[in-house]
Amino acid sequence: MRSGFVAVAGRPNVGKSTLVNALCGGKVAIVSDKPQTTRRRIFGIANGDDYQLVLADLPGFQRPRDALTERMQRTVDSSFADVDAVLSVLSARERIGAGDRFIAQRVFSLGVPVVIALNKVDRLKPGHIATQMATAAQLGDFHALHPVSAKTGDGVAELRDELVELLPEGPLYFPPEARTDLPLEAQVGELVREKALALTKEELPHSIGIEIEELGDKVVRANVLVETESQKQIVVGKGGAMVKAIGTKARPEIEALLGRHVFLELQVKVRPRWRRDEAMLERLGL
Repeated sequence: MRSGFVAVAGRPNVGKSTLVNALCGGKVAIVSDKPQTTRRRIFGIANGDDYQLVLADLPGFQRPRDALTERMQRTVDSSFADVDAVLSVLSARERIGAGDRFIAQRVFSLGVPVVIALNKVDRLKPGHIATQMATAAQLGDFHALHPVSAKTGDGVAELRDELVELLPEGPLYFPPEARTDLPLEAQVGELVREKALALTKEELPHSIGIEIEELGDKVVRANVLVETESQKQIVVGKGGAMVKAIGTKARPEIEALLGRHVFLELQVKVRPRWRRDEAMLERLGL
């Protein structure tokens, strides 16, 4: 049995979470087109007949601006300890630049194999992909370089096989049916946040937090946290239309996760500067 841990690193918004979901064969981490969607380290678990590949989906590297982003960056730094390999994710649709080189310096200094995934290659011309691969190859002494599309699944199976080959012999770290280490409450909260990110405006994503009040057999109650009254008005929407839409989109996925029908009740609450409140971050598990 091969088993072990692979850290997934990259700039914000290169598709790390989508790729982790594809490698694990199902939804582990929420995804959005907004940077800083991933706020905590999430283990995505890919189980096979003779392997267990544990992928640490990490927040993107960034310059800390408040208590929340400081914690996110500490999570990234500490997650590189004791990994068997690193999966460094780049976007084929963006210029490979200073941010990617900064992350490369960090991961190539760890002394473990680095596999580069050039993501988002779907609908790109072969010549462009080849140019991006040549640029990516200059980042460091990589073990392998894979062009992939997490969205379409192209190249994902080959990438998974490559990562499994790098794992040592070891035990099952998680039950074979597990797909993530996130507690159920946190998974539910993340699904609500994903829909809130998808439906609200650009200025809101970083200010939205989700607090689960009740996770019962028939009822799920959650607070959607924002930092100002004007943000609350946006999330509530005209006549409550926005918060209702968030709940309507989130409920089917929550029911699929829980395996039962539930009534989902969302309340929008103002918590000024909650991202700077260490006690609040602790309560939210961030």
